Amino acid sequence: MNDLIPLSVPNLKGNELEYVTTAVNSEWVSSAGPYIPEFEKIFAAYIGMEDAVAVQSGTAALHLAYLEAGITSEDMVIVPDLTFAASVNPLRYIGAEPVFIDCDDSLCIDAKKIRSFCENECVFRDSALWHKGRKKQIKAIVTVHIFGNLADMQTIMDIAAEFNLQVMEDACEALGSFWTSGRYAGRHAGTIGDISAFSFNGNKIVTTGGGGMIVTRDEAKLKHMRYLSQQSKNNELRFIHNEIGYNYRLTNLQAALGIAQMEKLPEFLKAKKKNYELYLNEGIELLPFSAGVSPNYWFYSLLTHGKRDYLIEQLTEKNIMTRPIWELLHRLIPYRNYETYQIERAEYYHSEIVNIPCSTNLSEDNVRRVAKEITGILG
Repeated sequence: MNDLIPLSVPNLKGNELEYVTTAVNSEWVSSAGPYIPEFEKIFAAYIGMEDAVAVQSGTAALHLAYLEAGITSEDMVIVPDLTFAASVNPLRYIGAEPVFIDCDDSLCIDAKKIRSFCENECVFRDSALWHKGRKKQIKAIVTVHIFGNLADMQTIMDIAAEFNLQVMEDACEALGSFWTSGRYAGRHAGTIGDISAFSFNGNKIVTTGGGGMIVTRDEAKLKHMRYLSQQSKNNELRFIHNEIGYNYRLTNLQAALGIAQMEKLPEFLKAKKKNYELYLNEGIELLPFSAGVSPNYWFYSLLTHGKRDYLIEQLTEKNIMTRPIWELLHRLIPYRNYETYQIERAEYYHSEIVNIPCSTNLSEDNVRRVAKEITGILG
């Protein structure tokens, strides 16, 4: 049998071992050490922000972002239905209710349907948006940049301004993606919303094994989220905590990995784009990325024309890893009793999309092998 071609694995061929060894030799291996602030500064500078807060996961980053936004159990929040559960789960940690909105052809949340929902299902009074049925305030919009594509942030930010909503930007899949035209030309994913989160999970374009980052242009909010991530310590010597805190700090070992990964990010982006284009040249029908966007090409989305499950089964037998897109959140047991709005395109893409191998160290020969097998199965 041919060797396994994984879906998406880390590329650790830079200075990772050197920096991690330095951290080990220094004995700064936990949630303190010089690599942590250095990683934060390097990351922030790359996306054009002043500073950032490194945390244990993208989920932790979102949790702190939602807390800092003042979202409570009394609130509702507009979220995409087509996304990984971790984008929405932290809202339930807080007790807030999600409202699931359809996607558009970018796979990101449909900005036009957000507006329709706000205008038709809600009422705006006393500078706040209220859901007519649930009688609860809509506090924020969570927008997720799916597979490195970018949501229509220009429209979303206009809607947020009109209805006094905060925008939480889940950029966990979009490090390296930026706009090339429009109001935000030159701006990176994660730099538009009020607070944004990134992930360094093992399958992300940059990984620290596990980890995340929070950014915002509001220095006071960023300082407070750093405080919360460090167990809300007001006096470390005497163990004084004036708020409920969280053990969310990234470790020095992880930050060492992250710095080495950031050094290689330009190469990773080139490799992702090269392999995406090679698949296209081999006749593979991948979803395009949005116009006016320079994506990071994190995951490749293959249209299967009704053969999703059959394709996955056949490729598995040929030792090629794939995966379907996530189950729609409103169908999951924890989320079946919450509001949905005009879920249509998400249903279609859920039944159609298969993600195919896209690692940054994927060889051209393996791309051609995958393409040949897909062509043979789909015809």
